[in-house]
Amino acid sequence: MSYLRIFADSGAEVVHFEGGEVLDICRELAPIGVQFERWTPLAEVTPGASNELILQAFRPQIDQLMNTGGYVTVDVVSLAPDHPEREAFRQKFLNEHTHAEDEVRFFVAGAGLFTLHVADRVYEVHCVAGDLIRVPAGTKHWFDMGERPSFVALRLFNNPAGWVANFTSDDIATRFPRFEPHA
Repeated sequence: MSYLRIFADSGAEVVHFEGGEVLDICRELAPIGVQFERWTPLAEVTPGASNELILQAFRPQIDQLMNTGGYVTVDVVSLAPDHPEREAFRQKFLNEHTHAEDEVRFFVAGAGLFTLHVADRVYEVHCVAGDLIRVPAGTKHWFDMGERPSFVALRLFNNPAGWVANFTSDDIATRFPRFEPHA
């Protein structure tokens, strides 16, 4: 289930908001410019589906996002719990960073945890299959896929080079919960 928790940036002891209703999540994230939506595929997508089938299942939504957001590329990223480089991939995203462009992810399967640091708040967004999140360019954040990642996501980019991070050198990500998949 999707959920949002909002903390003071001083640590995870003080929770300002906690909820799992999509409308509540959207309402809380909108003031900081973060888009959150639930999508329904046009066809059933099962684990192991080809990238082409996944892209086809979400083509109308992808095309709309590409047109309205100016995104020029879309790809599929898939990680399984037995991936030999899973820990290296996880470490790549765990520290606070920003991007010069929006970070757009749609979870086709599985789950992950986006954590956003805006002003004096930390927004923990647990994303599951069907969730779209668009984090605006320049927003401080980190992503945790867990010790045994299991997800498939679409990624949309303005920059054809893809994912480019600018790390902040702040250790804030170490003071907040890591992703613990729910059974």
